[in-house]
Amino acid sequence: MPDVAVVGSGPNGLAAAAVMARAGLSVEVFEAAATIGGGTRTAELMQPMHFHDVCSAVHPMALASPFFRAFELARRVDLVVPELSFGSPLDGGRAALAYRSLDRTAEALGRDGDAYRRLMGPLVHRIQGVMDLTQHQLLRFPGDPVAAVLFGLRTLEQGSPLWNVRFREEFAPALISGVAAHAVSRLPSLAAAGAGLMLSALGHADGWPVPVGGSASIAAALAEDIKAHGGVIHTGTPVESLEELVPARATLLDVAPRGLLKIAGAALPDRYRRSLESFRYGNGSCKVDFILSAPVPWAAGVLADAGTVHVGGTRAELAHAENEVSAGRHPDRPYVLVAQPSPFDKGRAPAGRQILWTYCHVPAGSTRNMGEAVTVQLERFAPGFRDVVVQAHVTTAAELAEYNRNYIGGDFSAGVMDVRGLLQRPVVSPVPWRTPLRGVYLCSSSTPPGPGVTGMPGYHAAKHALKDIFGLPVPALGL
Repeated sequence: MPDVAVVGSGPNGLAAAAVMARAGLSVEVFEAAATIGGGTRTAELMQPMHFHDVCSAVHPMALASPFFRAFELARRVDLVVPELSFGSPLDGGRAALAYRSLDRTAEALGRDGDAYRRLMGPLVHRIQGVMDLTQHQLLRFPGDPVAAVLFGLRTLEQGSPLWNVRFREEFAPALISGVAAHAVSRLPSLAAAGAGLMLSALGHADGWPVPVGGSASIAAALAEDIKAHGGVIHTGTPVESLEELVPARATLLDVAPRGLLKIAGAALPDRYRRSLESFRYGNGSCKVDFILSAPVPWAAGVLADAGTVHVGGTRAELAHAENEVSAGRHPDRPYVLVAQPSPFDKGRAPAGRQILWTYCHVPAGSTRNMGEAVTVQLERFAPGFRDVVVQAHVTTAAELAEYNRNYIGGDFSAGVMDVRGLLQRPVVSPVPWRTPLRGVYLCSSSTPPGPGVTGMPGYHAAKHALKDIFGLPVPALGL
């Protein structure tokens, strides 16, 4: 057994393994599935040579995550950054558009352009301070207090019934709410507002990159670095008990709290075990992948240039859809998150074909096929969409939970996204990655800073393991 055992090869497990291997330790990664990647897998779901991202597709954090910046991911993976970061279609062939340029975005938002610029501008200008605040444990003094105050005040505004005070038209509110809805939470709410503001600011600061070759290229870059530093990765190797990993000096677990309970069993102290048992998971998603014979025929044609489109209509409609899910119901008109990788990565499908990545939110554990509801929403804003659909593939929330052990009930976020869920992740502690068991650390998205392909939970866990167990500093991570 090596110095370090890592269970799970999602981006956080791979990030942890890369840090430990670069520190000169012997590292082995154990992955239950046949392929590495977790939330960064790419597969031929329906037809040969049509490559679909199985989970994440567009990566706002690829250029902004402190771990990926140190790892120099942009030098290892070809990341295409669309000039039009994201958009929200409205009825009548209209659309709210978020360009990388904040000024261009403000100009396109009409009467609310200046209000949007005043909301987002300070966050874009202090983006590193915003990332310092959001990518670490919340129970710490921020590195940039001014950025923290600016971010906090805007989160309070957009997370409360005051969220429309500064706006007069539909475009800017729809644009902001489309991003906030990524959080799978009630609208308005503080957690959704914080996530939406951070991601929106990144859309104007660094953009929202699309990785050439699919999300699997990110996992491949991490795996290549691990192997280059002596690490070993085992696939098709589930770990059911910590006893299987003895005598590794440090064990880093890219698993949900429920997985930690299963693996560690009675070895955990009662109080900690009760905290894990009380950990709350969020609602799920139903994923619908398409093969198309032509680009999506958006009524607002400019949306064809967007890497990401948030489909659902006005702010009020988006809020209604998300609040229906929070109440345990399937919305008739769901919020649909759409990624369009084909215009930016021609290798995703043969000539004359496009792939389209979508999902909508549903109650936890849902077995309902939302393929028709998603198609109806797309047809609403892209008349003729049905005519270009060659084939569709639906993965229900229940099936997502079967696919990935960390997606409890189909929850991509590995934990409910509200204020309590951000603080208790999975326990309230200055070092929540450290478990009561000597040398055992949790490094999944159920730990800070939470969901998203950031590598940060793995980085934080590895940093503490290096210090606690080996007395080593964090090594240099760049090429």
